[in-house]
Amino acid sequence: MSMAIDINQIQKPIEAEMAEFETKFRYSMKSNVMLLDKIMNYIVKRKGKQLRPMFVFLTAKMVANGDLNETTFRGASLIELLHTATLVHDDVVDDSNYRRGFFSINALWKNKVAVLVGDYLLSKGLLLSIDNQDFKLLQIVSNAVREMSEGELLQMEKARSLDITEEVYFEIIQRKTASLIASCCAVGTASVTEDEQVIAKMKAFGQKVGLAFQIKDDLFDYGTDEIGKPLGIDIKEKKMTLPLIYSLQQVGWWERGQIIRKIKYNSDKPAKVAEVIKFVKETGGMQYATQVMNNLVKESLALLDDFQDNVYKESLKNLVLYTIERNK
Repeated sequence: MSMAIDINQIQKPIEAEMAEFETKFRYSMKSNVMLLDKIMNYIVKRKGKQLRPMFVFLTAKMVANGDLNETTFRGASLIELLHTATLVHDDVVDDSNYRRGFFSINALWKNKVAVLVGDYLLSKGLLLSIDNQDFKLLQIVSNAVREMSEGELLQMEKARSLDITEEVYFEIIQRKTASLIASCCAVGTASVTEDEQVIAKMKAFGQKVGLAFQIKDDLFDYGTDEIGKPLGIDIKEKKMTLPLIYSLQQVGWWERGQIIRKIKYNSDKPAKVAEVIKFVKETGGMQYATQVMNNLVKESLALLDDFQDNVYKESLKNLVLYTIERNK
């Protein structure tokens, strides 16, 4: 696969919608409390690649062959509001001072303000849906937020034991990462059709993409040709990811115990982290995870076969490839 997929090119067919969305999203965050308004402006300023609204709009336009409506815009805003709320709260939970190269809300305004800002964003999202009777969209996105919280807590619960199976790993990332991308695709679809089968199909599509997206993130930790040296952050944080889980299955109990001890007691020592990375590379963990990721992508793209060919479908396919070919 080539690395030449350009995010701006993917966005081309929905350029106008993305610009309009930005205006509507800013408006949906407004508050007449000066401190809140100041923080909302700061949040808008530090936006990332905006993959989530892109999934919403491209899905909607592919399914409806180019049509969109106000519900689609509200759906994209709802996802961004609730997701931003979870990020603000995450930074408090993780005691993190940075988000996308900017200071986090808690770093600038302290934890108390950050928690209240997260609550505010959550309520804005709920009201946006209720005021417009978008109950179906609210159900889809609220489910995703519940799953994301469960996924984080499940990961914390399992992190202590360091004996996560592949099955548990997939359960965690299904909730933590895949549920959000699945809800983007389900919301985009539900905004243009009431056909439950089509909504379910696009939700399944988003789930597979989300799983592949997370595995790509796992692989970054071990470094690749494009990224250069390994990061080892997951190992330092004692997170069990797919390459490591697979590699531990390939060796006997004694060697497995040795590696687990290094992670448990020496994950703060760069030399020991490097040994774990070397072990994963030598036992085929990266090849295995890459294979699983590529299979998920194939399965996700196959789900688009029944939809008519149009520029939106083409862009959606490229967006999927972008998620696994990105280098950061």
